Formats: sequence, structure tokens, C-alpha cells
Amino acid sequence: MRRTAPAGQEFAETLALRALGWLVGNEEILPLFLGATGSSAADLRARAAEPEFLVSVLDFLLIDDAWVIAFCDAAGYGYGEPGAARQALPGGAEMHWT
Repeated sequence: MRRTAPAGQEFAETLALRALGWLVGNEEILPLFLGATGSSAADLRARAAEPEFLVSVLDFLLIDDAWVIAFCDAAGYGYGEPGAARQALPGGAEMHWT
């Protein structure tokens, strides 16, 4: 059963932290995330509480619908919730496609 919650900042940070945990547990996708963001394993631990870093986690997750579906199915979120969470984080509503 999927839960539906308002995408406030606390909800968004929790979802993003769970997404980060999902990425860390995925041996195929984690190296892609580290390469795309230039982050190290130490950065994941050091920056996990930073809303700006959590936006990057959600940006990465949202690249691939299959990743969104896999994460949401594993964590019990609705498929639209990662996108809503991204928008609820500071700076998350700003889209830069350059």
C-alpha cells in the first residue's frame, strides 16, 4: 500500500535520504551517481544532511523512470513523490537544464 504525504521540506528530506540509502545499496547505480556528481563515499556521509545535496540525489534518481519505479516500489512511495519532494527542498523548484 502506497502512502501519500504532503511534500513539505521534512517529508522531502526523509524521502531523499531514503533514496540516498537506496542508491548506496545498489551496486550498479551507485558508481553512476558518484561519477555524475563527483562525490566520494565520504561525501555521502558528510553531506547527507544538506538539502542542496539531497536535491542532487533526487535529480539523479529522476533521470531514469526505471530507477524511480524501483526506488518507489522498494520504499513504498508513489511514483510522483520523488519529483514533489525535489520541488519541496530549498532550490528544488529551480530547473537548470544547461
